[in-house]
Amino acid sequence: MPHVPYHPSALKRQRQNLKRRARNKAIKTRVRHAVRKALEAIQGSDPNAAEQALRQAARELGKAASKGVIHKRTAARKLARLSRRLHKAKQAAAGQ
Repeated sequence: MPHVPYHPSALKRQRQNLKRRARNKAIKTRVRHAVRKALEAIQGSDPNAAEQALRQAARELGKAASKGVIHKRTAARKLARLSRRLHKAKQAAAGQ
């Protein structure tokens, strides 16, 4: 059975935690969807769509990092890996 706070400050803290948890979950979900969409676009055939998707993913990652939902280095690492994949895909397409 979960702990039910009784003290007024503990009740307030629980309300804050629930609101923050919901907000963080929504932001993380948006980030995951943007990253997944970018990966799918990179694997696709349209380089312009891939660049747009990467830009959107970068925007979502930056927002999440600025709000403290994910660490700023985690956001930078994910963005770098996506960028590297995009550049490799472009080079492969140019080579063929």
